[in-house]
This record gives sequence, structure tokens and C-alpha cells, in this order.
Amino acid sequence: MPTFSYEAANTAGKTQKGTIEAASSEEAVRKIRTQGLFPTSVREKKEAAKKAAEESKKKKKKSKGMSITIGGVSTKMLTLFTRQMSTLQDAGLPLLRSLQILEDQQKAGKLKNVLGDVCESIAGGSSLSEAFAHHPRVFSRLYVKMVAAGEVGGVLDVVMQRLSEFMEKAQRLKRRIIGAMIYPAVVITIAVAIVTGIMYFVIPKFQEIFADFDVALPALTIWLIGTSKWVAGQQPDQKVPGAIWIIASPFLILTFFKLVRMTKFGRAVTDVIRMKIPVIGNLIKKTAIARFTRTLGTLIAAGVPILEAILITRDTSGNYVFEKALTKVHDSIREGETFAKPLRESKVCDAIVVNMIDVGEETGDLDAMLMKVADNYEEEVDVAVASLLSLLEPFMVVVLGGIVGTIVLALFLPLVAMIESVAGGKK
Repeated sequence: MPTFSYEAANTAGKTQKGTIEAASSEEAVRKIRTQGLFPTSVREKKEAAKKAAEESKKKKKKSKGMSITIGGVSTKMLTLFTRQMSTLQDAGLPLLRSLQILEDQQKAGKLKNVLGDVCESIAGGSSLSEAFAHHPRVFSRLYVKMVAAGEVGGVLDVVMQRLSEFMEKAQRLKRRIIGAMIYPAVVITIAVAIVTGIMYFVIPKFQEIFADFDVALPALTIWLIGTSKWVAGQQPDQKVPGAIWIIASPFLILTFFKLVRMTKFGRAVTDVIRMKIPVIGNLIKKTAIARFTRTLGTLIAAGVPILEAILITRDTSGNYVFEKALTKVHDSIREGETFAKPLRESKVCDAIVVNMIDVGEETGDLDAMLMKVADNYEEEVDVAVASLLSLLEPFMVVVLGGIVGTIVLALFLPLVAMIESVAGGKK
């Protein structure tokens, strides 16, 4: 049976060290607690883990070795791994064995390589959270802290299950928003491509017809022909065709946006502006509330200290406005004040959110209340997305109709003048 070394605090708060035999780290934690101690660190002794390390190395020698990979680990793959890890731990399998099983079933890639390193670290005596912390690009700070809380509390299987549920709901919310934006994005892309094609290929043909008949062109038609020349790159001293700028503009705008958000000031400005955009700003706000309440609720439910949980939530909120508000909340709680007061003063959340958090503080059920807020706001995000789509569809019809109507009008006005001149000549 494996031997575990531990550090624990007694009822007087003093730290004690010792060793204990147990089938798993969870069982070791339970045995330590039955002695009236509160474990802060439980690790399998290196001597007892050497055999597992040797077995792991032998398996690696038999395999083809580490595969060279490009890119990272997708959220979908990490969520699946977390769910499977939770199931194996709940079934009572030893931690290292669970990781080896999951490593073996992974396809060659980044996650397989990372799990191989994690297995080696575990076999060498590291805790699971420490092993995960060596790979920050795969396992976020939130992920590592929740695993650490699960290890200390002896409820790793429960924490991994909560983690997987949290990641699945976050992905579901993201998919809803992205899925709703696909339709208008495709329509706009096709419309821009068609209009650009008309400008590039069709308008020059009409220009030749107008030149042959020597008709005085209306201002609208002159403007349309000028735009067509710009698109085709036929303007005097024009080096780059306008069609290239039209194709490149989405990428240039996206790159510029990312560069601006790389600075703290840029993030602050863009987040404030985005939240003030009609309709879209409301959607961004509801999404941010759903995200931060679910993250914070999941961390508190996992046993992470509230001050640390708020800092992690702040760093993963992805919105400067909410980062600033959560910093004030952190400082308020550290000084012995309430959670709800600074959140109410920041005015980033609706009154119902603040009131529910206030009730959660008073009843000692803050994590459950935060989860309810998250569930409610995720439903509101669905409604907001549906409302946005209902507004976008007629807006796109009007804009596209206006563009097509302008082109048709600009082309037919000279034709009418040509018909009138021909009819007048016959008379």
C-alpha cells in the first residue's frame, strides 16, 4: 500500500508532519481527518512511487516517443478529459492509474504529451495541482486552484465533476452566441462579395455603353463609376485596387482591435465602448455577469478561499469593467465589509444581481445564489441573442435593398436619358 507524507494543522493551529498508509490520496486525507487534524498538503512518498515511475518510463520507451505538435488543447478536449477524470476518480481508481488510462486513450497530440508529463510528475511525488501548474497554457489558474482545493478537501472527484460542468456550460453559452452570429456574418460576406463583383465586372461594361452614346451622366452615376474604378484599381495614381482593401479590411480591423487590446488603456476603452453600444452592449453585459457569477460560484463551492476566488474570477472575467468592480469587491471583503456594497456602488450589475448576492451572504449560501444568477442570465443571453437576430434581419434587408436600389437607379438614369435623346432625334 502506498505511503503518504503529509502536513496538517491541529486544533491549536500548529503544523504537524507525518506519514500514513492509504490506497489513495483521498483515503489518506480521510484518515488524517479522523485524527482531528486538518491536512494542508498530502503527497505520495517518492520511494513508494518509484515503481510507478519506472512503469511509466518503460511504457514511454515502448512507444514511439513524444509527437511534435502545433497549437494547443481545445476546450472541448479538456472538458472531455475533465469529465472522464471525474468518472475514474469517483470509481475509486488511484490517481496515477487514472491519468495513465486517459493518456493511453488520447490521440497523438498536445494533450497526450502534457498528460505524459503530468504522470511523470505525479509518479515523482508531486500533487496533481502542482503537475497541472507546470502547463499553464493547457490548465488555467482557475483549473489548477480548483484541483488544489479538491485535493486538500479530499473531494477531487466532486471538484473535477464541477469543473467539467462549468466548462460545458461556458462552452454552451459561447456556442449559442457564435451560432447566432453565423447567419448574419454569412449573409453580409456574400452580399459584399456580390456587390464587389458587380463593381469590378459589370459597371465597367455600362461605362463603355454610356461613353459610346455620349450622354451626360447624372451625379449618382458618375459617383458609381468612380467607385467602380476604385474597386478595379483604375483611378489615377492608384497603386492597390479597392477590391484588395475590401477583402483585407476585416483582417486589418481584427488585427488593429487585438493590438489595441494588448494595452491596459486600450482594453479599458474598448470594453467601455462595447458595453455602451445599443442592444449589443446589453448582450455583452449579460454574458459577462453570467460568466463571472458562474466562475465565482464554482470556485467557492469547490472550497477555494473567497478572496483568492475573487482574484481568479477577476483575472478570467475578460472584461475591464468587471475586473475593476471585482477589485473593489476584493478590497472590501479584505477590510471586513460586504460583497454586495461595492458591487452596488460600481453599478455594473442589475439590482436583482446585487440583491441576490446580498441574500446569499446573509444566509451563508453565496455559491448557490451565484449559480442561480448565472443560470438566470444565461437564459437572458438566449433572449438577447434572439432579439438581436430579429433586429439584424430587417436591418440587413433594408441596407442590402438600399445598396442594390442605388446601383440600379445609377445605371438606369443614363439609360432613360439615352432613350429620350433617341426619341427626340427621331422626331
